[in-house]
Amino acid sequence: MKKRMAIMLVAVGLLLGGVIGFNIFKGYMIQKFMASSPVPPATVSTQKVDFQQWQPQLTAVGTLRAVRGVDVTTEVAGLVRSVNFKSGDEVKAGQVLTELNADADVAQLHSLEAAAELAATVYERDKAQFAADVLSQAQLDNDAADLKSKRAQVAQQVATVDKKTIRAPFGGKLGISTVNPGQYLNPGDKLVTLQTIDPIYVDFYFPQQQLPQIALGQLVTVTADAYGDTPFNGKITATNPKVDPNTRNIQIEATVPNAKRLLLPGMFATVRVNSGSEQRYLTLPQTAITYNPYGETVFVVKRSESKEGNKDEKAKPSLVAQQVFVTTGSTRGDQVAVLTGIDPGTEVVTSGGSKLKNGTPLVINNSIEPLNNPHPAPQEK
Repeated sequence: MKKRMAIMLVAVGLLLGGVIGFNIFKGYMIQKFMASSPVPPATVSTQKVDFQQWQPQLTAVGTLRAVRGVDVTTEVAGLVRSVNFKSGDEVKAGQVLTELNADADVAQLHSLEAAAELAATVYERDKAQFAADVLSQAQLDNDAADLKSKRAQVAQQVATVDKKTIRAPFGGKLGISTVNPGQYLNPGDKLVTLQTIDPIYVDFYFPQQQLPQIALGQLVTVTADAYGDTPFNGKITATNPKVDPNTRNIQIEATVPNAKRLLLPGMFATVRVNSGSEQRYLTLPQTAITYNPYGETVFVVKRSESKEGNKDEKAKPSLVAQQVFVTTGSTRGDQVAVLTGIDPGTEVVTSGGSKLKNGTPLVINNSIEPLNNPHPAPQEK
């Protein structure tokens, strides 16, 4: 009985060993077949590397602000008699915008002027009597004080009458107004907004580490979403003498000519500040660079020769990928500067590199190329 059991166990072991051995042999054969099979080619886009002029720039987000801007209001209450402007007008400093009803104030002014004239007459008469030793010094002093008081009241009333005529505090462009004749205004009520927008300011912030790269008179380029890539050039005119302790940023002001009135206060803007002298770099789209913990790499296109079929046949050139280490510099939009690792004229894979390894055959298709814009703009859908 024991002998039979041993024979059965040996048979089962032989069977299992045969199955395992067959599977190992099968896996070895499959691996050998796959290793001997040609690697399928990968379709990629490529670009030949070349030098480009590269102006180092600092970029920030800014807000446009009027050189002068105010909401024109009234200091005194009154009924609107006339509106002497239209919405959107260009006005000069001191130009009359609105007149309030001042009839009662003018009448009061005439009354005070009459009282001041009488006080002046009394003072002159008493001064002559004082010279003849008929009047005391105290009376003459009272007459002089009364004359000064009356004249001060006249000046005060003149100022009140003047406040009923509202003038432009400076030249600029008016906004939209809803004030109409006959409307009653209280002190502080808004009549219209007045903005001086040629030139116009742009306020932006840079980290304190970049402060040494900023100087008065430095050129800036401003772009606004409303006008796409249209540049507006200006200069830095002021820097805040204090760094924000919360953000460690410093506020910078640039002045931009705005003769066509295209830029308006409150608009969002992208500000680029030229920093340092213009450089000359090899550039690539950022999609061409593979960033790894051990360094940055690109795949370059190499031509190899392979012989197929009859030995007498000529070698056929083929394109393969070769991974190369590079040193990258600063970025600019979709582009990155390449400092070392490749030479001008080298053909580099710009898209499709994630599926490559050394020796992968390549098929080049440049019908669709990756973005390579130094100053890309957001695409609105």
